[in-house]
Amino acid sequence: MVADDDALLRAGVALVLSTADGIEVVGQAADGLQAVARCRDLSPDVVLMDVRMPGIDGIEATRRIVAAGLPTRVLVLTVFHHDDYVWGALRAGADGFLLKRTSPERLIDAVQALAAGEVLLDPAVTRGLVARVVDRAPGRSAAEPEDPRLGQLTARERQVLRLAAEGRSNAEIAGLLVLAESTVKTHMKRVLAKLDARDRAQAVAISYRGGLMSF
Repeated sequence: MVADDDALLRAGVALVLSTADGIEVVGQAADGLQAVARCRDLSPDVVLMDVRMPGIDGIEATRRIVAAGLPTRVLVLTVFHHDDYVWGALRAGADGFLLKRTSPERLIDAVQALAAGEVLLDPAVTRGLVARVVDRAPGRSAAEPEDPRLGQLTARERQVLRLAAEGRSNAEIAGLLVLAESTVKTHMKRVLAKLDARDRAQAVAISYRGGLMSF
């Protein structure tokens, strides 16, 4: 489902998605309240949610969808890349964040990734978000990891985590590392288990805080 108050953009996004194999656009919404109501009625696997909409904004709409226990995963799609918007959306329970300037191919990949259970952040906003989550202490050396959990990662798991930190989906990571997507999923599951992280966003934050990644 596509939720955006810009009718032309909404129709364009719906058209792009409808050309992809395995994706069906089941509905559209022009404001936040309508988005929540149609998610209740249609139970889409994924909703593309604009941030600024009349009535209630996309962040509040996301919060209500999550609070209602709906199966729909929320991909926030917006022109705004400010940390406050990203932080607010993810705190509300969004599963992904993409800027509207993303390519059609990237948009399709993102929808498929969320439908498969992944968490996805646009590379353009990942660094600012992680910096806020991590709240690194001043003077910490990025060359000296402090978290012993990072030492448990294999070289391949570190590669997978670094690419995830760039906002890559499992399919993209598989292509870059010349691996099967199922293998990437296995590596990511092991990374989450070793870092005791609930999802890849938290795993990325741990990698920055521990010094495996640098700002």
